[in-house]
Amino acid sequence: MPPTAGLPVELPVAGRPVLVVGGGPAAVGKIALLREAGAAVTVVAPAVLASIADLADRGLIFWQRREVIDDDLVRTWLVVAGTGDPSADAVVAERAAAHRRFCLPGSAGVAGERPGDERRPGGRVVLVGGGPGHPGLITVSGLAAIREADVVLHDRLAPLALLDQVRPGTRIIDVAKIPGGATTPQAEINRLLVEHALAGRVVVRLKGGDNFVFGRGGEEWQASVEAGVPVQIVPGVSSALAVPGLAGIPVTHRTANHGFTVITGHVPPGDPRSMLDYRALARSGTAVVIMMGVANLGRIAQALIDGGMDPDTPAATVADGSLPGQRTVRALLSGIGAATTAAGIHPPAITVIGSVAAFDPAGP
Repeated sequence: MPPTAGLPVELPVAGRPVLVVGGGPAAVGKIALLREAGAAVTVVAPAVLASIADLADRGLIFWQRREVIDDDLVRTWLVVAGTGDPSADAVVAERAAAHRRFCLPGSAGVAGERPGDERRPGGRVVLVGGGPGHPGLITVSGLAAIREADVVLHDRLAPLALLDQVRPGTRIIDVAKIPGGATTPQAEINRLLVEHALAGRVVVRLKGGDNFVFGRGGEEWQASVEAGVPVQIVPGVSSALAVPGLAGIPVTHRTANHGFTVITGHVPPGDPRSMLDYRALARSGTAVVIMMGVANLGRIAQALIDGGMDPDTPAATVADGSLPGQRTVRALLSGIGAATTAAGIHPPAITVIGSVAAFDPAGP
């Protein structure tokens, strides 16, 4: 039997403290995997990717903005060395061993280029819809693209756990748009896609949900084609459909409605940028699914009521759909904005308005 580097095991990390040293591309995949497994994750690093900072801001992990100290190693059950620097990771592993703590390596992704990654023909952009966030909800084709990629540009709501499956040396670039925080301009994302593809690399643009449902996939497709870059589309499971379903809300039901309408709520009713006719929506007879609408939910609800929708129409907001912290707030249309605010709901969240929002599988 050929020698092996170790014994593959599954560690019972649920409910246990796990320390991740490092906050870059080598850490993000492991952090997401640990969260999925229910670990209490603490990240120690002076600086982290925007997507990791977002997890900390949402209370999903803890982030200590400093270098690791011995007390960190003593108080944890497991250590992940994810600095992205082999020498620094080796030091972390030695310090962990000195305190009798197991230490795992970080993900294979790096911030820089792969060694020997010369320019070559065959570069392309692959737009991958990753689904609502849980790694099990990506398509088979989407996972295959991630495993093949030379470069991955990811959003904060993409299935970050899958970044642990990239090939060694794959460049991982965080291009998150954080509400009220760090944001990568769309023009910069387009530039990165084109630049790396023209250098002959397979560039995966990984985002949450589906590329073309308020995902700016159309803009990225256009920018790539205009630069002469081939584009492959891998559709994803849209959060507009998946998240209500995971919360037990069917967006359609034969006895309740004959359709649903998906809108974005990132601008409020009456804003000059808004393209929506709320009066028409209120009278459409369809369920209304609102994406990116937490901040403006109260005003959207009032616009629908002013347009003729019954204030007593059932409504529900589902936050962090498909992720360990998923939760649902239910109220009538007239109170869904206040109820969502009172529950401390923050993006990402989906709101469903219509009779299906009160769905009871035991009902008629």
